[in-house]
Amino acid sequence: MTTTKSPRGKVRPDHALLGIYLNDHLAGATAGAELARRMTGSQHEPGVRDELQRLSDEIAEDRAALIEIMETLGVPVRHYKVYAGWAAEKLGRFKPNGRILGRSPLSDLLELESLRLGVEGKGALWRVLRSLAGAESRLDARRLDTLIERAQSQARTLGDLHLKTASRAFLTA
Repeated sequence: MTTTKSPRGKVRPDHALLGIYLNDHLAGATAGAELARRMTGSQHEPGVRDELQRLSDEIAEDRAALIEIMETLGVPVRHYKVYAGWAAEKLGRFKPNGRILGRSPLSDLLELESLRLGVEGKGALWRVLRSLAGAESRLDARRLDTLIERAQSQARTLGDLHLKTASRAFLTA
């Protein structure tokens, strides 16, 4: 990331590039929140549904945290990117899943993989912002540490759900 010097000679992040980066992540967060919400609603296994509901709630909270950080930094939300993230999630529903009607176990597996990739990307975002906290006083390092830990926990949970789903999808009695 490029930096600029403030009038006092301190190095600070390039806010134009940071704004693009944060808006790109907001588009991804929008798609991820939509996907998590939909996955929860389509899940019929009680234990898995409960885990997905918790994850869905946390992912929505993380998206809200990103918006708050953007507001704190004075980064405007680029609504066209948010809409693009929303639309991308909707278009992702039209992939072949081996069945003409209804959901396939393969759908659950691929959606968990997509959600985990999103969570990994979100963790990378929090780590980047954490690395900038020393140069950007408006970033709360402790809050970012908490968000990093939560992303790691979400990735572990999704990894566990992914393996269970793979077993159900491919191992038949």
